Amino acid sequence: MSEPFDIEAHIRRLTGDGYTVIEDFADAAALAAARATLAPHLGSHHGRNAFEGFSTERVYTLVARGKVFEDLTAEPRLLALLDRFLQPGYLLTASQAICIYPGEAAQAVHFDDGFYRQPRPRPAISLSLIGAIDAFTATNGATDIIPGSHRWSDADIAALSPEKAQSMLTPVVMPAGGAIVFQGTLLHRGGANRSDAPRLAFTNQYCEPWGRTQENFYLGVPRERVQAMSPRLQDLLGYNIWPPFMGQVTGSHPLKSLEPDWVAPVERSSAAHPGESRDPS
Repeated sequence: MSEPFDIEAHIRRLTGDGYTVIEDFADAAALAAARATLAPHLGSHHGRNAFEGFSTERVYTLVARGKVFEDLTAEPRLLALLDRFLQPGYLLTASQAICIYPGEAAQAVHFDDGFYRQPRPRPAISLSLIGAIDAFTATNGATDIIPGSHRWSDADIAALSPEKAQSMLTPVVMPAGGAIVFQGTLLHRGGANRSDAPRLAFTNQYCEPWGRTQENFYLGVPRERVQAMSPRLQDLLGYNIWPPFMGQVTGSHPLKSLEPDWVAPVERSSAAHPGESRDPS
């Protein structure tokens, strides 16, 4: 039997250290489903640059790849943590699987919400989760982190030498089914895989409701799939209003766009006036 979820302890670690680990985030059934769902998408291509990883494979738009990833994206304990750090109406900004193969080099040290250009130190604009489908070890590409670096300023980061960073990085060792949740300001990297087996994981990132998302889920997830998703997941994908009217669709609530007979208002207008010229000249 798993231990009760002590949300306040996780909040303290996220606040003080910039990260926390949920050891039992995914159970054996979820891990088996994740592996089966990912199997058809793996083994065909590697990354396009050093950051993606030339010996790393990524499956983007993971939330739409299978029911197991829908459930993991809206996992109740995770959302309870996010509720304490992000404003109501926060969004899913990235969702992918990452398979690091033997021989892959370590990523560059970075922080996940660095493309939001507000100066540091500052509160995180996004939070990330990395879930272990394979156990994370010190040699197979476990995520390396610098605890406490979520509080650093831009000047602190600029002054960090590669040698100093190397001495401060520590691998997040956790069992299959474990997950690390960390602030978007925490410095980290994907570790080098010095083992003889691949390391498979999934990651979701969540951002403030006013932030532009990394993945465009409106285009990436077919409307028919969104229609079948839970209301909470639809909300995370942006099918809601951030008061008073951010996210509206031609003056209407975006959920109306998921109704079976919905037609975009601009198309309805064109259909009502079929003989009207679109050429203002």
